[in-house]
Amino acid sequence: MINLSRRSVLGAFASASAASVIGAPMVARAAEIELRYGNNLPLTHPLNIRAQQAADQVRAKTNGRVEIKIFPNNQLGGDTDMLSQVRNGGITFFTPSALVIATLVPVAAINAVGFAFADYDQVWRAMDGGLGAHVRAAIAKVNLHAFEKIWDNGFRQMTSSSKPIEQAKDMAGLKIRVPVSPLSLSMFKALDSAPASLQFSEVYTSLQTRIVDAQENPVSIIQVAKLYEVQKFCALTNHIWDGFWFVANGRAWAGLPDDIKGIITEALNEAGMKQRDDVRQLNESVQADLQAKGLTFNKAAPDSFRAKLRDAGFYKEWKERFGPEAWGLLEKEVGVLA
Repeated sequence: MINLSRRSVLGAFASASAASVIGAPMVARAAEIELRYGNNLPLTHPLNIRAQQAADQVRAKTNGRVEIKIFPNNQLGGDTDMLSQVRNGGITFFTPSALVIATLVPVAAINAVGFAFADYDQVWRAMDGGLGAHVRAAIAKVNLHAFEKIWDNGFRQMTSSSKPIEQAKDMAGLKIRVPVSPLSLSMFKALDSAPASLQFSEVYTSLQTRIVDAQENPVSIIQVAKLYEVQKFCALTNHIWDGFWFVANGRAWAGLPDDIKGIITEALNEAGMKQRDDVRQLNESVQADLQAKGLTFNKAAPDSFRAKLRDAGFYKEWKERFGPEAWGLLEKEVGVLA
């Protein structure tokens, strides 16, 4: 069993009781069912804090029969490795971002269409509604079970080491790390930048060694991964909203007793809703912290980016690739894009 820390995510979570965060004591007897869960985030991120609370809830409600063991911070490999492991049963659970699982289930990337969502109200209407259900059905076809509530990874922002990014023209020639995602590559190529797909575990070193000059992630990730140490500027672009699908190996999930599945489903969906609120609170406080650490912020002009993508045929291309049903479910909540 890994040694899990009790530290809270930030001062905003300092009031959480020690028993409810990472490191609650194990029950004396061994669990009948042990389930392994891997992710790519540090223990201090809300995802791991709430996942551990869900694991504690599952253990308590099953009277110690079920234990979910958490392996954070890429302990089991990068995103691609863990996606492979959850498919072949090496691990039971994984929380890939929508962009990561889209390498296997292409329509899962639809929430990451550039500049589609204006705010969280649109995000949750879509992802808790018809669009989310459509994506979960596609995930099920590759023998993975996706839980109903997608967890929040936040709106993504762009950082760079060389210059502020204020308008679409500032992207020209910029060497920027993007996830291993055809949609991300397509979007940044349409913006005339030079995107490089790298695993998240490689981001810090690649920025440090100047293999790339820029990256894009939610501000909470910029903070917990200490990317401010190797970047100077942060443009508040909100260019993509991304979330974490909590997925289970389909065969392992189907083999669990129905009562156990019900307990796990309730715990993970409740934890996901709490994690969403955590990320909101974290994002409200993190900018000041990052500024104090030397990161310079500016607001970007989203209309210039949207116009560039439209002129480059980005929206038209992805409407065709996602198909009319999925695209219609997206535009139902955000309005016409293409």
